[in-house]
Amino acid sequence: MDRERIERALKASRADYTEIRIESRRTTKIIYHGRRLETVDMTLNEGGIVRSLVYSGGWGIATFNSLDTLEERVEQAYQSARLVQGEPVRLAEVEPVQDEIRVALAIDFRQVPLNDKKELLESYNDILLSFPKVVDTQTTYADQFSTVTYANSEGTYIVEERPMVLTYLVATARDGNVVERAHRGVGVPAGYERVQGLEEMAREVGQRATDLLSAQTVVGGVYPVICDPKLAGVFIHEAFGHLSEADFVYANPQAQEMMVLGREFGRPILNIVDDGSLPGLRGTHRYDDEGVPMGRTYLVREGKLVGRLHSRETAARMNEPVTGNARATGYRYPPIVRMTNTFIEPGDARFEDMIADIKLGVYACDAFGGQTMLENFSFSAAYAYMIRNGKIAEMVKDVALSGNLFVTLKAIDAIGDDLAFSETGTCGKGQGGLPVSTGAPHIRIQGVVMGGR
Repeated sequence: MDRERIERALKASRADYTEIRIESRRTTKIIYHGRRLETVDMTLNEGGIVRSLVYSGGWGIATFNSLDTLEERVEQAYQSARLVQGEPVRLAEVEPVQDEIRVALAIDFRQVPLNDKKELLESYNDILLSFPKVVDTQTTYADQFSTVTYANSEGTYIVEERPMVLTYLVATARDGNVVERAHRGVGVPAGYERVQGLEEMAREVGQRATDLLSAQTVVGGVYPVICDPKLAGVFIHEAFGHLSEADFVYANPQAQEMMVLGREFGRPILNIVDDGSLPGLRGTHRYDDEGVPMGRTYLVREGKLVGRLHSRETAARMNEPVTGNARATGYRYPPIVRMTNTFIEPGDARFEDMIADIKLGVYACDAFGGQTMLENFSFSAAYAYMIRNGKIAEMVKDVALSGNLFVTLKAIDAIGDDLAFSETGTCGKGQGGLPVSTGAPHIRIQGVVMGGR
């Protein structure tokens, strides 16, 4: 049996610590580009990784695609670890776990005929193309079912099934020389039923791309800004979440000076959380890729920095609690510190009250890219509306928000009661795209610098 072979290989290891992670991943992907069916892929990918640790040396890694060579790969990883010269490595202690997590899908996408998936995606694509000014589309359907087996030399043995189903819709509209894009999607750990019935979403994407053609570029200036849950969630992930990942903090003296526990980052209304145990979200699993249970970690509580995200190694280095945030994109990669579902907790403000006293401001929605450099950030909203005399007014575009993270966090003076999570989040740190969720309620930020005409 595979378990016997895995446990025998672990027992034979000469390293101080050894872990084996094996993944079997079945994926289907269909893509339309305009009227053209561009991609139909069905793949099965299987393999594994051995990580061995020599406390006085470091990590050694070996990957494989057959269990027949497992003991050789374990020895190879050990020999590699012996050669590493560096700072001694320790791991935070965790209780060994033996568990098996199986999922039951309402409609198992593995049993849905490929042609049905193609016809479903084609129907959404047709809706987008029914808008006269939509000249191009990219519509994607994907499903993935992974089974991850994890075992280590401390006695942990876990088998976890991880499904994911996705539909993502992009429309490009043109009017003369003006070209605009709109997008929206759903990608969640659920069955086929979650990507059915998205006709209204497709109509919304086509209409927004069309409406953006006639929208005016926002006038640059300093405004009070209301961020919708999607933009606020991406902001907190990109601008703050990555600064809370302990591998970055430990290796970066400037980050250590900024991210001192107890530092006041915002008003008492601000609470920021990472929680990999919330059901139904993209970043949720029972265990991370070191076999540590995922759970809730407060990063900011009542405006003050109170925690950060850890692997077992970074938790031991910084003498802080392990948080279950060691994640890998796939079996070819070792786990590194990654976010799961990162969000701003809801407050008690109603959206109508948040805009009521704004004479001139901006309601910025969704994210269309951005960049951060330590505490400085710049984000583009996918679309926006002016706020005039407490009311949502005309649509505007080319809305770019920039500033200093810590100044901006302190300028958040109202947090809505309407927490919502993104259903398409992906984080690209180090190893490429890894499913995450970002979340927030509406937030109000005073004095935001905004580029424009």
